[in-house]
Amino acid sequence: MKKVSLILAFLSLAVIGCNNKNEAETANKNTEVELEVDKKNNQINNNWLSEIQLNNGSKWIANAETTDGVVQMLSIVKSTKTTTVADFHDLAAQLNDVKNYIVKECTMEGSSHDNLHIFLHPLIEKINALGAISAVDEGTKIKRAIQENLTAYYNYFE
Repeated sequence: MKKVSLILAFLSLAVIGCNNKNEAETANKNTEVELEVDKKNNQINNNWLSEIQLNNGSKWIANAETTDGVVQMLSIVKSTKTTTVADFHDLAAQLNDVKNYIVKECTMEGSSHDNLHIFLHPLIEKINALGAISAVDEGTKIKRAIQENLTAYYNYFE
C-alpha cells in the first residue's frame, strides 16, 4: 500500500510539474507574437543576423529538406496575394506547415544545426506574429521581414 501511495504522490508531482511547464510555454508563445520593431526605420529587427555564424568563412551544409522548405516558403511568400487580414492569416498557416516539415525532417547536427536554430527561431516568431495580426499594414511589415529572413538563409547555408 505504501508503494501505491508513493507512486501516486510521484505521479501527482509530475502532473503538476507538466502543467506548470505548459503554462510557462503558453505564456512564452503569447509574448513571442510581440516582435521587436526598430522605431527609427519602422521595421522589424533582424537581431539574429548578429548571432549567426559562418563555418570558418564558408556556408553551412544544410540537409536537402531544409533548403527545399526555404525555397518553398520563399515561393509562397512571393506568390501569395495579401490584401486582407484573412490573407495574411492564410499565408501564416501555409508557412507554418512548411516550417513544421523542416523541423520534422531536420537531420543536421552540431554547429550547423545550432546556426540553423538561430535562423529558424526568429522566423518561427514572425510566422506566429503574422498569424495573429489584426491590421493589413502590420501584416505587410511582418511579411517583408519573413521574406528578408528567408532570403538571408542563402548567406549562411547551402
